[in-house]
Amino acid sequence: MSEASSEDLVPPLEAAGAPDRDKEEALKKKKKKKSKGLASMLSVFTKGRKKKGQPGSAEPEGHPGAQPEPSGPLPTAEELKAELERGRLEAARPLLALERELAAAAAGGESAEELVRRQSKVEALYVLLREQVLGVLRRPLDVAPERLRQALQVLAEQEREDRRAAAAGAPGGSALVAARPRRWLQLWRRAVAQAAQERLGARPAADAEGRSEAERAFLHMGRTMKEDLEAVVERLKPLSPADLDVVAAYAESYHEHFAAQLAAVAQFELCERDTYMLLLWVQNLYPNDIINSPKLAGDLQRVQLGSLLPPRQIRLLEATFLSNEVASVKELMARALELESQRWARDVAPQRLDSHYHSELAIDIIQIISQGQAKAESITLDLGVQIKNVLLLELAAFLRSYQRAFDEFLERCKQLRNYRANVMANINNCLSFRTAMEQKWQILQDLPGHLMGPLSDLKSHGFDTLLQSLFGDLKPLFKRFTQTRWAAPAQTLGDIISTVGERLPEFSELHDCFQKELMEVVHLHLVKEYIIRLSKRSLVLKVVEQQRQLAEHILANAEVIQRFCTQNGSSATWLHHALPTLAEIIRLQDPSAIKIEVATYATRYPDFSKGHLSAILAIKGNLSSNEVKSIRSILDVSEGMQQSSKPLFSLIKVG
Repeated sequence: MSEASSEDLVPPLEAAGAPDRDKEEALKKKKKKKSKGLASMLSVFTKGRKKKGQPGSAEPEGHPGAQPEPSGPLPTAEELKAELERGRLEAARPLLALERELAAAAAGGESAEELVRRQSKVEALYVLLREQVLGVLRRPLDVAPERLRQALQVLAEQEREDRRAAAAGAPGGSALVAARPRRWLQLWRRAVAQAAQERLGARPAADAEGRSEAERAFLHMGRTMKEDLEAVVERLKPLSPADLDVVAAYAESYHEHFAAQLAAVAQFELCERDTYMLLLWVQNLYPNDIINSPKLAGDLQRVQLGSLLPPRQIRLLEATFLSNEVASVKELMARALELESQRWARDVAPQRLDSHYHSELAIDIIQIISQGQAKAESITLDLGVQIKNVLLLELAAFLRSYQRAFDEFLERCKQLRNYRANVMANINNCLSFRTAMEQKWQILQDLPGHLMGPLSDLKSHGFDTLLQSLFGDLKPLFKRFTQTRWAAPAQTLGDIISTVGERLPEFSELHDCFQKELMEVVHLHLVKEYIIRLSKRSLVLKVVEQQRQLAEHILANAEVIQRFCTQNGSSATWLHHALPTLAEIIRLQDPSAIKIEVATYATRYPDFSKGHLSAILAIKGNLSSNEVKSIRSILDVSEGMQQSSKPLFSLIKVG
């Protein structure tokens, strides 16, 4: 703007010298509080407002510019001056007619002296009219609706007359001074811009909610702009000629000042909180809660105000936000893990939830990640997608740290009273993490290894710790098979199964799914240890009947193991053929039949090697060395070609 203020451009109403306006001003001075803007002035319109559907004086019929020219003789300049001094805006149309009559007189050859005299009177009248019109429009909702409608109509008429005069061109050789364009519309727009600056630039009061200065400023500007524009749409627009477009005038001025204020703030090095709030207003609250609000959307979408900040600056702020938020998430997760590790070391017993040991760590981490993503999504959904990918990488890094901290706890804190309880609580955490990744963050069921790897290792190490004592108790029982030369295998296996059954309640504080997974580990251990005893080469049977009897014992034992483990939750069906097929190899006598069985076995258990086969064939003392060599050769094709995803024989060492 130029150095002239809105007070210069739009003179106050007192300068109009209208007696009836003096009375209005005197009444206003009795008010105890100043006006708080457009939204607080609505009482002017609500008092005595007619019900919807009833005609009112503030609703002119037809286009305001379609009124007929004054009929009969025009009033004199002196008469118009008296009318204007009384605040009568109806004098605008006769004044316009007087101006046009003056132009006609100039074209008719009237003397230059007379033209100058008459024009000076017309221009003096326009000064009075301008003061009246712009004075009303400076505080539009302080005046009666009908007077406001008249002022808006006069403003629109003057703008149309400016355009008409510009299209007609200046008359040549006339003594008249070119008075058009008068640019009242520009003066009014400057006053609107000044009002926007004053309204939005007011210092917001401190609040009790702990908002920063920038947050209070953003909230004040957003709330003020929305309320003021709603008042413009609801109160000024119905009274204004359509070609004046009052909504666009106010919206553009408020938008420009809002944008200028935000651009000024963005130049500084902002704290994390203010960076987030700035983006939240630019990308979400301003376009959605103001521009597309129910009362404003229809008008403001047409105006196309655009963004509060340029795209490049928004991208820079988004990059800063992402960096800040990721750093904050990392710090919060590290702090949560440190606090959890300290609880383990202090031997604090874990909580119980639905009869299972429970840790808050997984919930804390999931909440930290989710809040970071929700914060980004509150700005834009696209930013939420961007941060999700980064946060999942940070989650993977956290899970590796979590696994290392857990392994350290397993190694150093074995003597603590709540050691096993905390182990189970941490195994149970794996379910919370997996559920969040599959459901909340919508990762595919086949979770990536960098996310599931640390959790699988943590669970596996936890199972090993929990089962260490049980497996230690089973070791001497399994040794009985070879010590008794398989004389009473059913009784030996019965003792093993009884021991396992007695210890299973120790694991009831695990989630059901982990009790089943732990039972699969037990199932694997029973089958593996049984095979180890068969592979000790301590038993050599040369009689066919002895081989048949051993095969029957193995089949019976395999059935007991499978039934017991399945009843207690194991779903390791892949182990079902491990012992029965070995029994069949021991029973068969035809080398060709044995080869077929061995080949089939090797497809089921790719880690079954020649060494393992030789240990089993050593039981069959009636095979010649050539027959053994021939049977072993069947593994030449497959050995080393496949890797088992579920190891069995790779866990068994043979001499």
